Order: sequence, then C-alpha cells, then structure tokens
Amino acid sequence: MGQSPRRRIAFISEHASPVAALGGEDAGGQNVYVGELSRRLAQLGYAVDIFTRRSHVALPTVLDWMPGVRVIHLPAGPMTPMPKDMLWPYMPDFFQSLRTWFANPALHYDLVHGHFWMSGWVAAACKQTFGLPVVQTFHALGVTKRRFLGDADPSPPDRIAVERAIITQVDYVVAQCPSERAELITDYNADPQRIALVPGGVDITRFTPHDQRAARQRLGLDPDRPVVIYVGRMLPRKDVRNVVYALARLREYGVWPVTLILVGGETPEPDPVRTPEIGVLQQLVADLGLTDAVLFTGHRQPDELPWYYSAGDVAVTTPWYEPFGLTPLEAMACGRPVVGSDVGGIRFTVEDGVTGFLVPPRDPERLAGCLAFLLTHPDRARTMGHAARARVEQHFSWGLTAARTAELYERTIAERRATLVAQLRSG
Repeated sequence: MGQSPRRRIAFISEHASPVAALGGEDAGGQNVYVGELSRRLAQLGYAVDIFTRRSHVALPTVLDWMPGVRVIHLPAGPMTPMPKDMLWPYMPDFFQSLRTWFANPALHYDLVHGHFWMSGWVAAACKQTFGLPVVQTFHALGVTKRRFLGDADPSPPDRIAVERAIITQVDYVVAQCPSERAELITDYNADPQRIALVPGGVDITRFTPHDQRAARQRLGLDPDRPVVIYVGRMLPRKDVRNVVYALARLREYGVWPVTLILVGGETPEPDPVRTPEIGVLQQLVADLGLTDAVLFTGHRQPDELPWYYSAGDVAVTTPWYEPFGLTPLEAMACGRPVVGSDVGGIRFTVEDGVTGFLVPPRDPERLAGCLAFLLTHPDRARTMGHAARARVEQHFSWGLTAARTAELYERTIAERRATLVAQLRSG
C-alpha cells in the first residue's frame, strides 16, 4: 500500500463497541465487524482508534485493546447502557467530545470511518469541521428497515433524512452485499461511483470445523440425534418462531426426533424477562409440544460458538430482512450447510444448492422441506458443508475484508489530497 508514516484511522461506532458482550439486542454483527476489521487493519500497519459512547462510569477513557487498536469511550448522555435508538439526541454531545479529542496537537487522523447512521452523522461533521476524508458503513439502512418492520421500526423519525444527507457528504459508502448497493442507489439516489462493495468477513482461524461427535460430547448432546442449530439475537425480526414452526413440521416428514439448539439472548442463561422473545419462543415450543426437542442456551461468546456450529448437522437463519448477516458465515466456516432466508446479505453469502438452501422468509413449510432433505441426506449435507468452508476461505475472510478496506482508504486519501492540491493551484 505504500503507506508511510503509519496512518491513523478514527472509527466512529457510537453504540457498538468491540469490548461489549455479544448476543444482546444491541450487541451483534456490528460489534464483531468493528472489532475484527480494526484488528486486521492494525496487522496491515494502521493505527485504529475506535470511538464509542461511554455507557458506564467504570469504563476507562482509553483502553489499549489490541496492538495498534484503542477503544476510546466518549461522554455523551447518561453514563448508563441505553438502547441504540435512544442515542440520537446525544450525538451532538458525542461530536463535541470527539472534537475535544481531535484538538490534541499530538494526534493526527488520516481518515474517519463511520459505522451506523448516527456515527455517520458524526463522521460527516468531522469532514466538514476538520476536512478529513470519510468512509461510511451503515450496517443497516433505514428505508429497508422501515419497509420490513413498518410501524414496529423503533428508529428515530430523523433517521432516513440523516442517512440521505450522509450519503451526499462522505467520500465513499461501503456496501457489504449487492442488495445493499442496489438499495443505496434505488432508495437513496447514491452515486454508484461512490459505493464500494466490501463484504464483511469471518475469522476462519477461530471458526473452523470440529469433530461432530466431540462437539456433541462437549455440549452434553445425544451423539446420534440430528441437530439443527440457530445462533443469533433473539428479536422478532430474526423470526426464530419460523424455525420452531418448521421443526414441528419435521414430524410430517418422518424426521424425528430432532434437537433444535437456540443460541442467543441478553444473558448467559435463557431469561424470558431480560430477553422477551425467549419467553415468546418458550411458550410457542410448549404449545407445539416441542419442549423435549428445543434447547435454549442463552448467549455464548465467540470462542464457544464453533463447538455449537460443529455439533449441528445444519445451521438455520430465516429473518424477515438481514443487511448482511455474520452468523451464516460463521456456520459455513465451521463446515455446516446453511438454510437461510432469501433476503439481503444471506442471498449473497449462501450459494443456493451448493453451500445450503435459500428459502422465502415466513415459510415454515419450505424451511422444513430443506431441513428434512439435509437431515436425511447426510452425504449431501457434508458436501455442502465442505463447499461452504471453501466459499468462506475464498471470499469472506476478515483478511480479505481488511485488504479491500485498506485499498479503499488509500484511494480515498489520495483523492482528497489531489482535490486539495487542485484547489490550491486554482486559488
């Protein structure tokens, strides 16, 4: 890349810190993305400071998290955990805290990378105030979310207008999959030349296949009983209810008994109070007579997840919409076929008929048919699992994501420099 001296990048990620416990309502894919990308960029020679909101008085202002990566907690609103959709009023405070930090003459940032729409507003303000080049990753788009959730969308009313403004102000917008790129162009009138397609990734050294029987023994599972695995947040839009309905239909296919493992929630143990969707699912499981077939685990940390994926015969995820989706890639990296909704990033990462199957959302009958096929054709399932691992290695490792992001940074910085030079010459 020819970068010298070492470049310093400012990540803005107001609600998603890489040091937060994963699996909760507001701690998921973006936390992983920010953490993994910053770590890989540091390995390429960048210094990355991740600016996030200080949500607890005990958090240090500066945390040396990884070699080359710091997490900086900025005051903005009450020092207490808050749902991300309540943070918008505090973004001016966040920017003022960031502005104070940037005033340090010993620090110089070469580029700002905003993550999520509220951080994008802060990043765009950095461009206007400091003249810094800016790259923006939305992680989810307001128009798409409103389309699928309707009145259930908890986003602030300003969100879509703010997103439109950000797109016109930043240098480049990162799309993680072709459908997001199309949405940016169609729904936001974004300039296609200013959209960079850079898929997210998966840690292919952490997420790797383990022996299935060893994994089941480790987790206390019946070694011979088929296992379907779901890993992810427990929210209505993830539609784990659809998976439970499909499980009930497996009896009609003569595929029984089967164990469905549901990994996720706000707490290490399944708590229907802290995670209301778990309560809804537990009642549904009871109503369908599936209590002995469904195991709720609560959330698990990344180092534990490969054992869960490896214990399964097939992984499943059927959300109504999914901007990208990291858990299907994790399952694929662990050598498991994935049955997923034909939406968003899942239709990009899962190759239908090769690494798994794509099914319409909210269609438990189609889902059950695909699960039944894979559970009764173990050789085909294994072949798909091998293809899934190969696809991840070839296209979706974090090393590739970081390399593509670094190329985008260098292009953005060079273009900004050229613009400034041209302005000086013309002035």
